[in-house]
Amino acid sequence: MADRIQDPVLERLSVGADAEPALLEVLKGDTDHKEPGTGTPLAARSTFEDAKKRGPLGVLQLLGPGLITGASDDDPSGIGTYSQVGSQFGFGMLWLAPFTFPMMAAVQEVCGRIALQTGVGLGTSLRKKFPTALVGVCIAALLIANTINVGADLGAVASGASQLTRQRVPEILFVVPVAALVAVLQLFVSFQWIFRVFKWLTLSLFAYIVTGFAAHPDLLQVVKATVIPHLELSQNFVMGVVAVLGTTISPYLFFWQASAEVDEMSSAEPTTEVRRSRLKTSELRAARTDIFIGMAFSQIVMYFIILTSGAVLHAHGKTDIQSADQAASALEPFLGSFAFVAFALGMIGTGLLAIPILSGSAAYALKEFMGWRGSLAVKPQYRPTFYGIMVAAVVAGALMNFLHIDPIKALFYTAVLNGLVAPPLLVLITLLGADRKYMKRHLSGQLSQALCWAATAAMGAAAIALIVTLIPGVKLPGG
Repeated sequence: MADRIQDPVLERLSVGADAEPALLEVLKGDTDHKEPGTGTPLAARSTFEDAKKRGPLGVLQLLGPGLITGASDDDPSGIGTYSQVGSQFGFGMLWLAPFTFPMMAAVQEVCGRIALQTGVGLGTSLRKKFPTALVGVCIAALLIANTINVGADLGAVASGASQLTRQRVPEILFVVPVAALVAVLQLFVSFQWIFRVFKWLTLSLFAYIVTGFAAHPDLLQVVKATVIPHLELSQNFVMGVVAVLGTTISPYLFFWQASAEVDEMSSAEPTTEVRRSRLKTSELRAARTDIFIGMAFSQIVMYFIILTSGAVLHAHGKTDIQSADQAASALEPFLGSFAFVAFALGMIGTGLLAIPILSGSAAYALKEFMGWRGSLAVKPQYRPTFYGIMVAAVVAGALMNFLHIDPIKALFYTAVLNGLVAPPLLVLITLLGADRKYMKRHLSGQLSQALCWAATAAMGAAAIALIVTLIPGVKLPGG
């Protein structure tokens, strides 16, 4: 007798699927991804050894969850935050890009390695090791941060679309269509197809790299700002640091990285959790390559957005960006009347990449914590609870935009919120990655642990400093 379907919604309904089907029956578009004549799903990613045999082009076949995670990190929240700090502090925060890269890469590598080793998502692994109440508080904070971030990114995409019409169509009219598009993609499009689209959307971010070179900034100033940390003990500067750290080492990326690795394994080999948990060294090396390339891409884009905003906006006295048009003006000296087009396309492309990941990571985190089933690889009629969480996050985010909050300011403050949520999650993830019981021979090494603890300390110190500056009558030393 078949097991009853494991979904809270279907368990309470007398209609729909009432028995747990075989995994191959529920995958989206799985018939398009099988070896001819065998019925065996194609592998989702090459091994490291296979890639080396194919030369430089073989590396491209290693790219998957890590690249998508890195690209989604430069979402509208990232673009808005980096533009803000660049215009306000010039080159003063350029050093944060090389400073955060090794920590960011280490954190994402641990999240991916935990998933590859255990065969389950991050929420499930955390719940097995730590007190339920503690993990529950962290998950609740993540859900709130993600939903607000979804709303801010939806507003940014709508703002970009409105810019393309030269504001002839108000941005509020684009919010609902964009939200509907995201929901349809998540509900009805296969996991593999979404991945392919996400990879192409990352190309829109190269515009910022090209613009950075075209700005012709003072080379000596740029080098000094890159290698010598600049600190100001003021509320605005500390808030800027927290925002940069929060949008760079973002909590939703932790869960997305792990869940994407699990989904990729499921699409390649839809078998049991136990069999999938046998991590091979070649699989780990492939995942690391993917993650490091994705994180490097993310930090390079971050660096050039700050660089361009500092060279153009801050240098000309524009130190407080209040709108998308002002942020787009950073590109005007080099793209002229087409500046708004490039900026708008960047906001639209990165937003459409990030919103499904934000709502998806919220759904993954909650369903893993609750012990439910569901993934983007599975058809929605078999997992309505999982997809309902994603749709609810998108709907709530869309409704936020009718409060008439400026999208650029909203993007900045969501980054600050992420910076406050991340430290406690990083503590749990670092401890889990170093636990031999769970990670066996693939537990974190000394360098990995050192970088993860450094990320935790840096984000924790920045968050505490920000909280201190917000207390009336209290100032930081030297502030």
